[in-house]
Order: sequence, then C-alpha cells, then structure tokens
Amino acid sequence: QLQAFGGGLVQAGGSLRVSCAASGSIFSINVMGWYRQAPGKERELVATIASGGSTNYADSVKGRFAISRDNAKKTWYLQMNSLKPEDTAVYYCNLVAWERPAVRYDYWGQGTQVTVSS
Repeated sequence: QLQAFGGGLVQAGGSLRVSCAASGSIFSINVMGWYRQAPGKERELVATIASGGSTNYADSVKGRFAISRDNAKKTWYLQMNSLKPEDTAVYYCNLVAWERPAVRYDYWGQGTQVTVSS
C-alpha cells in the first residue's frame, strides 16, 4: 500500500515537496515514481528513480523537479521548484517491483492535489 503526502496550494514560482510511503516489504529491484493527471488530460510520467539510483524525468520538469528515495524508510520524494500553473494536477506515486524477471508488481498511491496559482 502506498500513501502520498504533501500536496497543496502554492503560488507560481514557489516550491512544494510531495512524499510517498510504502507499507510492507518491497522487492529489492524496483522503480519508484511520480505521475500526474491534470483535468481532462491523460496521466503522465513526471519522474522515476530506480533501486540502483538512476533517474528519469519528463522534459517539462527537467531542471525544476528532483526525485529522491530513502530505502530505509521505504519512502520517495518529489521536490518541485519553480512551479508553474501548468504543473497543477493530481500527483500519484507509483511503485513497480520485480520478485523475479517474469513477476512484476505495480502499486499506486491515492493521489495528492497540487495546485499552482498564477
């Protein structure tokens, strides 16, 4: 189970950090991520971080957002800086874990609203 925290209302140019905590055990090979869905739009990838530490970002957030993880706490974070109104969306955390190559588990958090006012 995933629990997301930290959404809210912020002015354009401001910063916000969202976090996601996983309960239970997590297989060591995994990818933690954040996705977002704005009204009337498809859910889109924001950022991911693999268990080895490699990261991936959507072009729209590169240089502004940073994803990180704390394996001991089974928690990952998305630090969002220089926020823009177009970043307004429900942010969902995601965890993909592999028990073995052919066995994949996919989990989603409940979503947290981020609203950026102009």
